[in-house]
Amino acid sequence: MSKKLPRAERRTQLLEIASRIVREQGTDALTLGLLAEQAGVSKPIAYSHFETRSGLMMALYKKAMDRQVEALSQALEDVPCEPEWIARVLATAYMECATTIEPEWHAIGAALRGNAIMEAYQREMREDHAAFYAEAIQPMSERDSTDVRRRCVGLIGAMEAMSNEMTAGRISMEDAVDDLASLILTWIISEH
Repeated sequence: MSKKLPRAERRTQLLEIASRIVREQGTDALTLGLLAEQAGVSKPIAYSHFETRSGLMMALYKKAMDRQVEALSQALEDVPCEPEWIARVLATAYMECATTIEPEWHAIGAALRGNAIMEAYQREMREDHAAFYAEAIQPMSERDSTDVRRRCVGLIGAMEAMSNEMTAGRISMEDAVDDLASLILTWIISEH
């Protein structure tokens, strides 16, 4: 058995091991029993952290999304409040995160399709991301806040689609960033 760790450290350890399992064996292999075995802990410990397999997979998915939001926040910290800069930084940070996110993130998202809890979480995540982008863009936009917020929901969809095309090798990162920055500038920031 593994040594006793504080709860937060144990959770981090379990998530790292779960990521490795998905990366090496796929989502079908991931169970709380296998996770406990590979972590050297009892099944009740794994269950106390995630309750269900879906709970574990959602925790993995959320971890990746939290990293993406953190990367976007950091990217915006030292950027001049100018439309072209903000648009390029938002587009670049999103695409860079898409290229560095673990491959298992996409597999986990696919495995959880049809799960009502996951669908609710993804809806909440899209709303949070749209609010994040709207907050960054609104000070420079000629549009009212309702319009900016609504268009940021569409932007999230466009970013997801572009990142999927980029990670599949159908478009370059440079083109994806250029297209998204242009979309932000012309469709959300400017009214002309």
